[in-house]
Amino acid sequence: MIDAHHHLWDPAHRPQPWLLESGMAELHRAFGVDELTGAVAGTGVTGTVLVQVLPDLAETAEFLAVAERTPLVAGVVGWVDLTAGAGAVAEDLARLRSGPGGGKLLGVRHLVQGEADPRWLCRPEVRAGLSAVADAGLAYDLLVLPHQLPAAIETVRALPGLRCVLDHLAKPPIAAGQLEPWAGLLRELAAEPQVSCKLSGLVTEAEWGAWTVDQLRPYAAVALDAFGPGRLLFGSDWPVCLAAASYPDVLGAARELTAGLAPAERAAVFGANARRLYGLTS
Repeated sequence: MIDAHHHLWDPAHRPQPWLLESGMAELHRAFGVDELTGAVAGTGVTGTVLVQVLPDLAETAEFLAVAERTPLVAGVVGWVDLTAGAGAVAEDLARLRSGPGGGKLLGVRHLVQGEADPRWLCRPEVRAGLSAVADAGLAYDLLVLPHQLPAAIETVRALPGLRCVLDHLAKPPIAAGQLEPWAGLLRELAAEPQVSCKLSGLVTEAEWGAWTVDQLRPYAAVALDAFGPGRLLFGSDWPVCLAAASYPDVLGAARELTAGLAPAERAAVFGANARRLYGLTS
């Protein structure tokens, strides 16, 4: 089993103001490899994908070094400045790959959800940076909100060689109980064959402390129908998920939401797809 989405951080080493701004003050402490290992113990998870938290090249270099010395961490989705120009992006990626753990670099992510411009992904300089990511053979993790999906759809269509993985189903409004326009836009994005999607981050989009699997089910059903079991990946979003649920609870919910799949399809969602789409070799 592969957990295709989790984080690590230590506010004492690298400030994480977003935790306080997002109402997650209880998570404003260090979460390291030892705690991650304890969280997955007994779950069947044998490999994970560590995903960037901050727009910081140094953080990505540190995460790659963590992956090199930690068998559990199979790879890293890091960060580079996509607005810096294709040449600079290519140089940054080459520099990261030449450092400790560089072979564990699987992809790149930018915190698009925090960009005020809903069409940030359509900027020429950003698309040039994304082209450099594609040329490097890396995946791009799409972290967007529902209102940013139109720009994501346009960008994916403009860059057919870019392998994309949508994080957290684009954060649907689960707490509000709304499906549209999110569902229609998700289906439109899923029509592009180079896009996959993580079954992750749902519990924190529902009402913290009061969510149920039945509340998550309509959103997971849309994703399953749109992407199919061949392009869906399980991710815990640990430790962010702890604001709403424990690691076993998140994994249990994902299992319930995929209970109708055939055994081979579930095996794909919980591991094989991550290995294939990220090119994992361990």
